[in-house]
Amino acid sequence: MIIYNPLDGNAITSAIPSKPRHCFLMTKLGPPVPRSVCVIHDAVTELCTDFDYRVIDANSRITGRDFLLKIWKLIASAPLSVGISHEDIPEATQANIYYEIGIAQALGKETLLIKSPKARLPSDFIRTEYVEFNDEFRDRFNAYLASLLEQAEHYEIVADQLDRNPILAIDYLKRAFLISGDEHLRNKARGLLDEAGLDDRARNSVELLAADF
Repeated sequence: MIIYNPLDGNAITSAIPSKPRHCFLMTKLGPPVPRSVCVIHDAVTELCTDFDYRVIDANSRITGRDFLLKIWKLIASAPLSVGISHEDIPEATQANIYYEIGIAQALGKETLLIKSPKARLPSDFIRTEYVEFNDEFRDRFNAYLASLLEQAEHYEIVADQLDRNPILAIDYLKRAFLISGDEHLRNKARGLLDEAGLDDRARNSVELLAADF
């Protein structure tokens, strides 16, 4: 996939390091963080850790450069983006979370909203399935995490069935790899490059960047 820089609209022509089996969590980070929001954050982190997924957020990396570009690259690097919707999160922060969910969906990431019982979602998310933070949260969130591996298998099948479309096939293999961390998917992507005679392209070409995961 070609990823465009949100600051100038130009294509990003350097590889974004992959973070397989990572969850990018979108929530309020700056103090004061409401205790009720911290409880959701901790529950998500615990369940992801049990699933061998590492939770990262906007504070996980310090670049000293543009904050928005850092967010885009973190979202692009991970397979899963989870946003928290809660009535105690300030409106401006909540708007940022919804914006980042939109970025993740546009980049083909697995996305999930976790909402408190009293939180109200904007109209654009009315049709978006979410998990409510209640007594059933652990079971439902664990079920969602388990379904990710099935999704990875689906992406690999789609890649295998694509005919004479190596770049799209490689992109599906990358999505599968980020979810599962299975190294054989990297090898399949590099094999597609060789078969299509694309391995002699420029190092920052679309083809080689697509397979650089």
